[in-house]
Amino acid sequence: MYTTAVTRDSWWTLVLRGIAAVLVGVAVVFWPGLTVAVLVYLFSAYLIVSGVLGVVTGVKVAERNSWWVLHVLLGIVELGVGIYLVRHINVSVEALLLIVGFTLVVRGLLEIVASYMERDITATLRTVNSVSGLIALAAGIIVVLQPKSSGVSFAWILGLYAVVFGALHVAMASQGRAVETRRRA
Repeated sequence: MYTTAVTRDSWWTLVLRGIAAVLVGVAVVFWPGLTVAVLVYLFSAYLIVSGVLGVVTGVKVAERNSWWVLHVLLGIVELGVGIYLVRHINVSVEALLLIVGFTLVVRGLLEIVASYMERDITATLRTVNSVSGLIALAAGIIVVLQPKSSGVSFAWILGLYAVVFGALHVAMASQGRAVETRRRA
């Protein structure tokens, strides 16, 4: 859900979000036996960071981006879910899975819609946004449809999604940084 204007002006938020996602993903993939509490804290921390960065990005590009409201709304949703999970650490595994699944579905749908509705977006960014949205949507649907199958399979799905999502955001940031550098030259 990141347009050329967003990556050009706020590429660093994509790098931070991408690094946070990769770190959470690697931790979850390599330590799938983490307790639910640690997983809730990791995912909550990621959602809070991602939510704050989403709101900041949306507000920052409000003048140039017709879809800035989606950035802000998704940021608020992520921030709210992250705070909820921190305050309710004893959520059941099934409730955690449903919250994570629905968050991924919403993120995926918004990224897909935004990538095709924005006019001044490069083909590369549209493709990366679409792939990122499809991955989020697929991971969310899998998690929502299988809420009782917790454990290692869920940790791997969440971890692999986070690693791919983070890598895609760092890639988008590098393209946005290149556009900004060319614009200044």
